[in-house]
Amino acid sequence: MDSASDSRVIGQIPEATMARQQNVDLYRAVWRWHFYSGLLVLPFLIILAVTGALYLFSDEIDAVVHADLMTVEVSPGPAITAERQIATALEAYPGTVFKYVPAAAPERSTEVDIKTDDGEKLAVYIDPSTGNVLGNMDYRGSVMWFVRKLHSLAKLGPIANGTLEVAAGLSILLVLTGLYLWWPRGQSGGVVSVRGSREKRVFWRDLHAVTGLGVGGFIVFLALTGMPWSIVWGEKANEFANGHNYGYPTGVRVDVPMSDTLLSERNLTSWSLEQAQLPESNIPDSSVSVPSPIGLDRAILTFNTLGLAAGYSVSMPASADGVFTGSVYPDDLSKQRVIHLDQYSGEVLLDMSYSDYGPVGRGLEWGINVHMGQEFGLVNQLVLLIACLAIVLMSVSAGVMWWKRRPTGKLGIPPLPQNPKRLRGVFALLMIGGVVFPLTGMALVVMVLIDGLLQRLDKQRVELAQA
Repeated sequence: MDSASDSRVIGQIPEATMARQQNVDLYRAVWRWHFYSGLLVLPFLIILAVTGALYLFSDEIDAVVHADLMTVEVSPGPAITAERQIATALEAYPGTVFKYVPAAAPERSTEVDIKTDDGEKLAVYIDPSTGNVLGNMDYRGSVMWFVRKLHSLAKLGPIANGTLEVAAGLSILLVLTGLYLWWPRGQSGGVVSVRGSREKRVFWRDLHAVTGLGVGGFIVFLALTGMPWSIVWGEKANEFANGHNYGYPTGVRVDVPMSDTLLSERNLTSWSLEQAQLPESNIPDSSVSVPSPIGLDRAILTFNTLGLAAGYSVSMPASADGVFTGSVYPDDLSKQRVIHLDQYSGEVLLDMSYSDYGPVGRGLEWGINVHMGQEFGLVNQLVLLIACLAIVLMSVSAGVMWWKRRPTGKLGIPPLPQNPKRLRGVFALLMIGGVVFPLTGMALVVMVLIDGLLQRLDKQRVELAQA
């Protein structure tokens, strides 16, 4: 080999070494942020996956747990009128009725929601064939309502809900960084197969990586479609989706007076209508005659005539200018509908369905419907159930892997890259997501400050050991 060849070979060595070191630095930087995100997110992912898996079958579970209240024997005779059922419920539990839910099927009971004279809200169940009171529970006090509130952390207040928004944003970044860490770099195992035995750390690493690969898309989808319920991002997205026409979707125009009451304050509604305002009834001139409302029976007859799908609920007028509101949000999105009736004339003030929503509202509602396991029936439920179980497995395997890897008595934070710019560069990329999801961005800033503090403490510890 001549001297020129030696020069080229020798000259290539530093470049190759530098390239390898840059790759190692980038890997360590991504790994470090992946570790911090996982440390914060994994407990939330487990809670969300378990409660979400249960809520996929909310109707089925409630029907079993509360069978004594929600199911009745099928009777061939006609049902007792709604007003008579309400009178029976009020006789047992004096107060004011604010919502009435007709039986959705022959074997289901009627629900009468009452605010008692003591200020307590109760859901009273009536056999529509006999008029017998079956019992009561707290309003929205079923076991699956509890699971739903636990899923959104609503039980713990707005701060907890904000934490959930942070977790959703970080979980998306967790998937993206995890995909980079999983990416094959010449190895044959641990890509789509699991190596080793359960006693070895490589088994848990591969189990985490392979499961994460399979479920990563579901995590991103569920995080994005769950964001509409979040406290900051969801509120802003809701304002955008509802446009400027009193919170109603684009294209809906009604020439009726609007109240300051929101539809969501009176009844469970679709996400894109949470900011929708209720219309007002036209109060007749009392100097001519005493205003006489049409009554619930006539309102229900109108809703049935208009073809409101089974399973709807009726919110009662809350004031002299209030309205009867019939609303239904079934699994079939095309049957979503809200109808407001003037409580005196019975005139339809607004009749709105899924087809009336703007394109943003339709897209968001579709995503939410899939998120809740409703859009594609049992297949939707089973696929998301498998995804939820896989998320739990992925999270647990990550915890075991970390526990086996970490040095005794230490947190086991992945090593720093030699070039600090790599760590800052990855952080800058992650902050793109932080801009889209502001609370997540704030969490990333806090993580940077904590990481900087830990680096400083490690440096001081090394200097003391060398002194």
